[in-house]
Amino acid sequence: MGMFSHCLSGATLGIKAHVVEVETHIAPASHVFNVVGLPDNAVKESRDRVFAAIKTTGFKWPGQRITVNLAPADIRKEGVAFDLPMAVGILAATNQVISNLLNEFVLIGELALDGTLRPTHGTLPIAVEAKKNNIRGMIVPRENAKEAAMVEGLEVYPMDSLVETVSFLNGEYKILKPFHVDIKEIFTTEQRYPIDFADVKGQENVKRALEVAAAGGHNIIMIGPPGSGKTMLAKRLPTILPPLTFDEAIETTKIHSVAGLLPPDTALISTRPFRSPHHTISDSALVGGGTIPRPGEISLSHHGVLFLDELPEFARNVLEVLRQPVEDGHVTISRSKMSIDYPANFMMVCAMNPCPCGYFTDPTKECTCTSLQIQKYMAKISGPLLDRIDLNIDVPAVKYKELASKDTSEASHKIRERVVQAREIQMKRFAGRKGMYSNADMISKDIQNYCKLDSAGEELLKMAITKLGLSARAYDRILKVGRTIADLSSTESIRPEHISEAIQYRSLDRNLWMA
Repeated sequence: MGMFSHCLSGATLGIKAHVVEVETHIAPASHVFNVVGLPDNAVKESRDRVFAAIKTTGFKWPGQRITVNLAPADIRKEGVAFDLPMAVGILAATNQVISNLLNEFVLIGELALDGTLRPTHGTLPIAVEAKKNNIRGMIVPRENAKEAAMVEGLEVYPMDSLVETVSFLNGEYKILKPFHVDIKEIFTTEQRYPIDFADVKGQENVKRALEVAAAGGHNIIMIGPPGSGKTMLAKRLPTILPPLTFDEAIETTKIHSVAGLLPPDTALISTRPFRSPHHTISDSALVGGGTIPRPGEISLSHHGVLFLDELPEFARNVLEVLRQPVEDGHVTISRSKMSIDYPANFMMVCAMNPCPCGYFTDPTKECTCTSLQIQKYMAKISGPLLDRIDLNIDVPAVKYKELASKDTSEASHKIRERVVQAREIQMKRFAGRKGMYSNADMISKDIQNYCKLDSAGEELLKMAITKLGLSARAYDRILKVGRTIADLSSTESIRPEHISEAIQYRSLDRNLWMA
């Protein structure tokens, strides 16, 4: 006959989670401990941690045949979160845990060899799934409690050890109250950025371009000499984007939780992420992947900003794999045994020098590059990727007078107010259109509908295309950006001055080195 127990745990797959049933069967036979149900190596190693934790905490280890089944068996189980439910399952099968709570709580946690509990990844997605399945609550390591408590209506009990968990399940802590956090307070108090546009001296034209990019959700590239402030400006872009909504914050936190990048004791990521991968990054680290797929930099910047500094230095194949996610807002990673979808809806900000030495456009320093070197350097940028960038702007070196000025620049919160106002106009315009949130999402048909010009505007655009030699790709981009500039000034029609400003943001099309 043997002894049997059943308890609940959870597994993540992408940023989604599944409730996992942990079934334990103990039968009279020689000492064997098997884990079945598609476990990975970390789960197989749980056997040794569970054995040591049960022995060192003074519980009785059954010297018999133990089989643990993680159901459903067709979903791959990875990580160390199954240590706690497996240990509890063995203790329940041997009547050391006698509880009717085993089917009411999801248990997750890594066990140290002395039975203490260590935090695990992916707590938030599992908590969301537990709530969806009407499960009463979760028993988690103390460090994961805040994260799990972000899901309203779920009883979360933080534990420090296996002994404490067993005592709770056996009803010894009847007065213990569920862990509680003030979600609204955490969400509002953590929505602060340590940096501000007020820190940036000069560069008013670039700040304006970033405001336009933020208002329309446009991707942007900045071209300028070293030390002109490209990185400093890019880092401050999230501070003028509309504040994260609670749902966006939950989704962003899920991705960071699954990747194991949620800072300790952090319940929620409530500011827009800013990711700045080095140009030596591999394609799988950028878009996600690996034997056990993990979210890449593009997913970690979901609802935020992905900053690619020194764009021509990135490997060609790395820039090519960016094209589809930039267009679709998500990335699908396919492996032989699974296919995982990660969200990747981000604003792309790129920066580059105008030439290999960096001083081609600098009036004070002489450029040492030959025209052939400059052409080769510029040719490194993928044309199809440039097609997905609406604004390209020159960032000149900051003059001493501006650096020494005592005048304070406009603060981020003031710029953000204008951006939010422009975004509200766009939300009304695209209401009911799935996947359409900003002007950057417009396709050709939308441009025809929403970007009509008067005769003066038409004439100006015609002159720009013919006289300045702007490319065909620039035509749609100028209309999109013109629509955003009109939204920033709250005007229904796109005026000639809006078009003329949009034309200024096509420096790559106008510059001599593209010839």
